[in-house]
Amino acid sequence: MKAEYDFSNAKKNPYTEKLKRQVTINLDVETVEYFKMLAERNGIPYQTLINLYLSDCAKNKKAPTITWA
Repeated sequence: MKAEYDFSNAKKNPYTEKLKRQVTINLDVETVEYFKMLAERNGIPYQTLINLYLSDCAKNKKAPTITWA
């Protein structure tokens, strides 16, 4: 092992912008089952599908319409 390494020609990791953060979130059972059904139909993991949906909402600046009863 070298005492020092030269990183002057190092390249930036291209995947750093695509990193994910693990979070804990409480979702309704019906919501999870819905995304599991869609995910199975499309052949992708349901957490990936939820992430794709939320990413699309964030990218397109979608905001929910909330009406309190």
